[in-house]
Amino acid sequence: MHQVAEEHYERVAGELETLIASALGSLTGAGETALLANARPYAVDGVPALGGGASGANSGAASHGAPVTLTRSGDTLVLDNSLVRVTIDADGLVSSLFDIAADLELVPAGERAAELWIYRDTPAQWDAWDIDVHYQRHGRPIRSVDSIEVVSEDTDRVVVRVSRSHGSSTFVQELSLSAGRPTLDLTTDVDWQERQKLLKLAFPLDVHAERSSSEIQFGHVNRPIHRNTSWDVARFETSAHRWVHVGETGYGVAVANDSTYGHDVTRTTREAGSTTTLVRESLLRAPTFPDPHADQGRHVLRTSVRVGADVLDAAAEGYRLNVAPRAVTGAAAIEPLLTVDDPAVMVEAVKLAEDQSGDVVVRLYEARGAKARAVVTPGFAFESVAETDLLERDVDQTAIVDAEGALALSVRPFQLVTLRFRGVSVLR
Repeated sequence: MHQVAEEHYERVAGELETLIASALGSLTGAGETALLANARPYAVDGVPALGGGASGANSGAASHGAPVTLTRSGDTLVLDNSLVRVTIDADGLVSSLFDIAADLELVPAGERAAELWIYRDTPAQWDAWDIDVHYQRHGRPIRSVDSIEVVSEDTDRVVVRVSRSHGSSTFVQELSLSAGRPTLDLTTDVDWQERQKLLKLAFPLDVHAERSSSEIQFGHVNRPIHRNTSWDVARFETSAHRWVHVGETGYGVAVANDSTYGHDVTRTTREAGSTTTLVRESLLRAPTFPDPHADQGRHVLRTSVRVGADVLDAAAEGYRLNVAPRAVTGAAAIEPLLTVDDPAVMVEAVKLAEDQSGDVVVRLYEARGAKARAVVTPGFAFESVAETDLLERDVDQTAIVDAEGALALSVRPFQLVTLRFRGVSVLR
């Protein structure tokens, strides 16, 4: 079944790439100008949201921030971009993650972050589906180091590669810090040859969190992280799409991913009375039923840790890891298909109507979890616009264009809005 699914996904991915290339070609026209097409709902390196242009064309050199520096002190490596300072110790683990702007150390005393843990994973039933809580009794960190090397030392980005092995499996982690971003990036390249094991990636954080926020489609869900009741204890593993956010009043940290849905988030009371938070991603499993070779082979997983983040920053990290700008060539830059003046109201899709009428359908959602008012400015001419349901049928005939001609939306927390533009002529 897995082989059939992989073949099907590969075929679908090929068809989608063909459609994407055709659509971008229609927007850029024929030409040899190097462009970046940005499908994210926010600007990237000077390229506007839902548009395309030359990388950095509108950003200016200063927006890239201070250069990244690497300092060697014995077996310790210190990466610094004037926003965050990362210390990597002799075991290739993050012994310090320091938010320079907030003057905060985020790795609790005596702890280390970006640490791989491996557990015995033998659920009572449903081997490939369940994780039973007793896995927590049988785990250990993977700390053996085969090598640590600096593979890039540019002023824009410093990359440290740490290689490990455990049993028949190998693990290569690349920890990187880029100029202008308060984010530690990790790439974990695994040749996974285990049986009935669970692999987790741990980030202990000196944050007094009472709950975690986990992305779901078109929003996020908040969950308490204490274990006061039996149903809290039963919430030992939870799902999140692209990011998890934990925070205390006025400060938070986002842990984003490109392919990891399983997480556990717990809190610990220290001897001094402080409370810290542990965020762990469930990277890989190795069930033996119904497929005795499930998950075997190579996997590449990306994670980012953004300091000083709110939920919108967390959402931005999720988009950054999962929706990369595309390098294309064309005659001219792509003007934004749509602009929205409130960063909490995100454009998730701009598409043609399913009935092939030529109408343009835009789908937006409120991402912060609060009421918002946003002005939407299409990058194309149109005759009329109406709100529809998800099947693109009109549900509200109330005019949503105000007296000044602006398309103004008042949205509820997490509201999903679908707009249908009729009489669309040309891009401006």
